[in-house]
Amino acid sequence: MTEKQLKIVGWGYEGDEISAEEHEMITTRFTERFDGDFEIRKAPSEESIELHAPRLEIPTALAPFASTGKRDRLVHTYGKSFPDYARVFERDFSPAPDFVAFARSELDIEAVYDYAAGANVAVIPFGGGTSVCGGVEPAVGGSYNGTISLDLTGLDRILEIDKTSRAARIQGGIRVPAMEAQLKSHGLTMRHFPQSMELATLGGMIATRSGGHFATLYTHIDDFVESLRMVTPAGTMESRRLPGSGAGPSPDRLMIGSEGALGIITEAWMRLQDRPTYRGGTAVLFDDVMKAAEAVRTICQAALYPANVRLLDAREAYYNGFGDGKQSVVILAFENNDHPIDPWLDRALEICRDFGGGYDDGVAKSGEGHLAGAAGAWRHAFIRMPYYKKTIVEMGIITDTFETAITWERFPAFYEAVMAATEAAAREVTGQPGSVSCRFTHCYPDGPAPYFSFQAKGRHGALAEQWRAIKSKAFDAVIAHGGTITHHHAVGRDHMPWYNRQRPSLFADALAGAKARLDPKGILNPGVLLPAPA
Repeated sequence: MTEKQLKIVGWGYEGDEISAEEHEMITTRFTERFDGDFEIRKAPSEESIELHAPRLEIPTALAPFASTGKRDRLVHTYGKSFPDYARVFERDFSPAPDFVAFARSELDIEAVYDYAAGANVAVIPFGGGTSVCGGVEPAVGGSYNGTISLDLTGLDRILEIDKTSRAARIQGGIRVPAMEAQLKSHGLTMRHFPQSMELATLGGMIATRSGGHFATLYTHIDDFVESLRMVTPAGTMESRRLPGSGAGPSPDRLMIGSEGALGIITEAWMRLQDRPTYRGGTAVLFDDVMKAAEAVRTICQAALYPANVRLLDAREAYYNGFGDGKQSVVILAFENNDHPIDPWLDRALEICRDFGGGYDDGVAKSGEGHLAGAAGAWRHAFIRMPYYKKTIVEMGIITDTFETAITWERFPAFYEAVMAATEAAAREVTGQPGSVSCRFTHCYPDGPAPYFSFQAKGRHGALAEQWRAIKSKAFDAVIAHGGTITHHHAVGRDHMPWYNRQRPSLFADALAGAKARLDPKGILNPGVLLPAPA
C-alpha cells in the first residue's frame, strides 16, 4: 500500500479535501461577515514553486536516510500557522531546509548531531509538523552553514505495555491515531486528543506541552508522562520510571516543554486509562456569558472533573454552527470506565441551572447528549476546522487563534480588555471591523484557559504583515493584563518576544546554562526558547 503523503499546502494528507458543501459554507460565512468583494487566490501547485538549491551535500554517513528531494524539503519548511499559510501562498519557501533526514533509530539521530556539530549546521526536529507558532521553521539566522530538518516519524512503535500499572513505553515519533489504534486492542487509551491529533506525534506533544480535548482533570500531556528518554548532542538522558518522586527538581520537567531546543524525546513511558464505557453530556445555553463563566468556575471547584467543560461565547457558538449569536453555550461531557456518570452530570447541570442555564433534559438523559445539538456541532467543527484554513486564506481572510490562562477573579476584566484590543487592532490594520470570539478550552479550579479566535479581511501580498500587526497588539494585551503567552500552543519563534517578558530573567539564564550543557554547539532548533546566535 502506498504511504500517504502530507500536503504541501493545507491540513492533512494529499487527497483529503473539504466537501463542496463545506466550501460553500465557508464562503457564505465570510461574504456575510465582511464588506466588499474578495480577491480569490488559489494555493500554488508544487510545480509552480521555485526552491533554492541546497547549500549542503548529504554526507556519506547520512545518505541512507536523508533526502534533498524537492517535495521533502517543501513539506518540512513550515508548520501550520497562519503566517505559514500566507507565505506558502506567496510561494516563499526561502527558509526551506537544505536536506531532510528521516531518523529510524537513536543512532541516526546521533549521526545527524555529529555531522551538524562539526559542520556548523542547525538541526530542526520535525514530528507532526503541526506547530502554529514557528516551532519547526528552519529560520535560524545567518550564523549557520545550513539547516537539516530531522523527521522523527520513523520512530513509531509501541515497545512495551504494562497493563498492571496501566502504562506503555512508546517511541516519540508515533502519530496519535496509530498509537491509539494499537492501544485499543488492549482496552487502553491515553485519551489525550489535541486538535492536531490526526498528525501529531507523541514526542512533539510532550516537547510542546500540548493540551488535550478530554482534559479537565488531566489537562496537559505532562500529567501522562511517567518517564522520558531524550537524546541530546551531549548524550542520552533517561528518567527513572516512577508513579511519583520528590527527589529534587524533576528531569522530566526539564524535558517536557523543551521544544526540540535541548534534545529529542525518543521514548516515553506514558500513563494510560481504560477506555470509557459510560458517557453522557449536553449543551447548556446562557443569556449572560459571565453567568456561564461562573457556572463553569463552580463546576471546576466542586471536584466533579467532567471530561469536558467548554464555554463558547455567543459569537464563538454561532461561528461553530450553533445558535443565533445571542446565547453563550457551555458544553458538558462526562465519561468513565468503572461506574455510571449520572450523579456527576446531574450535579453539574444543577449548577448550570443555578446560574441561569437552560438545556433539553431529554437530550441530557439520553446518553447521547454529547453528540447532539450544540455539543455535536462543536465536535464536528473541532475536527474539521483545520481543513478549512486553506479555503479561508484563498479568500484573503486573516484568521488565527491564541490561547492563554488567567485566574478567575481577573477573567471578566481580562476578557473585555483582550477582546477590545484585538477588535481595535483588526479595524486599524484592515480598515474595517474584524470579528473576535472566545471559548474556554480548559478549566482549572483557580482559572480558565481562554482561547480567542479572530478574523479580518486582509490583502493578498500583505497577509503575514497584517496578521503580525493584529496579533502583536493582542499579545501585548494578554501580557499587560496578567495572562500567559501560551497555554498549550508552545512558544516557538513567534511567541518569543512575549515569552521573554513573561519569564523571570534569572530563569532564562538558567535555561541558557542547561542549553549550553546539553547542546554545546547550539545546533538544536536555534531561536526557540532562547535567542539564535547573532
